[in-house]
Amino acid sequence: MTNDKAAIIGISRHRLTIDGDGVTTLVAFHGCPLNCRYCLNPQSLGESARFKKYTPQSLYDEARIDELYFIATNGGVAFGGGEPTLHHDFIIRFRELCGPLWRLTLETSLNVPTDNIAALIPVIDSWIIDVKDMNPDIYRRYTGGDNSRVISNLRLLANAAPQHHCTIRLPLISDYNTDSDRRRSHRILSSIGYTNFDFFTYQIRRH
Repeated sequence: MTNDKAAIIGISRHRLTIDGDGVTTLVAFHGCPLNCRYCLNPQSLGESARFKKYTPQSLYDEARIDELYFIATNGGVAFGGGEPTLHHDFIIRFRELCGPLWRLTLETSLNVPTDNIAALIPVIDSWIIDVKDMNPDIYRRYTGGDNSRVISNLRLLANAAPQHHCTIRLPLISDYNTDSDRRRSHRILSSIGYTNFDFFTYQIRRH
């Protein structure tokens, strides 16, 4: 167990059909191993001191105001960021506090040590996985990172979690990949065992 604090860049209540089933509260952690060119939450990078820090207990105390909605709709808390799996001990402790009736969802790039993912498999109900692109060169150009950890964690999760609990997000990213690249990613991920995909296009604002 841990009472370590984590910096939270935002908490968004009463979300519907965005983070899985039911009414959800999105909790966005500070910190990310990637530097995506079109990052949707750039505040998750850099200095964390300006953000409020929570313990698992203080976050639970704030989130449980919506417990009735969570239980009635099969909803709960979605952890995003940044990269929530960097805070796996925090999330495990949060599960101990909220119990089994809240649905916990992770929005993750999977670009973290495999031990982090293995520790979270028993406590997470739904996974939303943003793989960017399976081509390592495209991935590196877009994120600044290597996707070898992503591939290892995809294989681990495919063998450990029911597939209807995993959604793979496959974006079309302007200037970085094409529909052909995305179809190739889909074929690779299907061969690993994934069946639930979210195809979409990043909406880029150009100045």
